[in-house]
Parts: sequence; structure tokens; C-alpha cells
Amino acid sequence: MASLATALGLRAAGTGLSVANWAPGLLSWQFFFAYGLLSSRTLKQWYGIDHNASPREDLAKYGDAAVRSGKITQKQLNMLKRNESAHANSVENYTLFVAAMGFATFAGVEPHLINRAGLLYTVARFVYGAVYIFIDHDVWSQIRGITWWTGNLSCLWLLYKAGAKLNSA
Repeated sequence: MASLATALGLRAAGTGLSVANWAPGLLSWQFFFAYGLLSSRTLKQWYGIDHNASPREDLAKYGDAAVRSGKITQKQLNMLKRNESAHANSVENYTLFVAAMGFATFAGVEPHLINRAGLLYTVARFVYGAVYIFIDHDVWSQIRGITWWTGNLSCLWLLYKAGAKLNSA
């Protein structure tokens, strides 16, 4: 009877549905976000203090001089420094995300769990970047720590699920 129902396309709700694994898309987006969108080069170009010869030294070499000359304000320089820190942290943190998504996929963790954890990480990292760059108030900047831990815990949870899946096999 079950094979007749299956042959007719009849299934119990929630069974037999194939869920796509979004890991490749989420990894691509997170790479673009960490290495591209959070790059401090864009804001430094906007404020006219980007030097392509050695852009990592721009703020250390030219930041204070740009404030003294009136090109930018101290508040803008501080934001640019936070942008560099947000960019560096996102690049460093990307490896944990890659490992978590890769191991979870390799271990056969259910795609809907990978997708949820990956989306949570993505949203947390987006909020992390925005808070880091635009909030300079000591109390409100604590949101950054919450989002940092949220993203990391989603990755650690995926690694745990991958380990549990491999150990049960």
C-alpha cells in the first residue's frame, strides 16, 4: 500500500521533502561581506585618505594629519579605526564559519539545520559589523559582544552536530 501511495505522489506531511543545503551560498556571501563590504578601503576612499601604495597604514600614517587639517573629524577617524577592526575580525572569524559549514555538510547534518545555523551566523555577523562601525557608546557597543558570541555559538553548535553525526555512524 505504501508503495502505491508513493507511486501516486502521496506522502505524509514533512516526509520525502528535499531541502537544499545553502552552505555554498552562505559561504560566498560571508566571504564577500567580510573581505569586501567591511573593507575599510571604501570609507577611506570616501573620506579621501586612501593610499593604495600601503593602505593598511593609512590611518596610522595619515589619520591624525587628516584630523588636524580638517579633512575629517576625530569622530570620523575613530569610526574608520572601528571599521578596520570590524573588517579584521570578520576575516579572522570567517575560518570558523567555513569549518563549521564544511564539517556539518561532510558529516551529513540535516540541511535545514545547516541552513538555520548559517543564517543565524550571517545575521549576527551583519549586526556585529554595523554595531562595531557605527556605535561608539560604551553601553550600546556591548551589543557587539552579544552578536559575536551568537555567531560563534552557531558555528560551535554545527561542529557539535557534525561530531555527533559522525560518532553515531
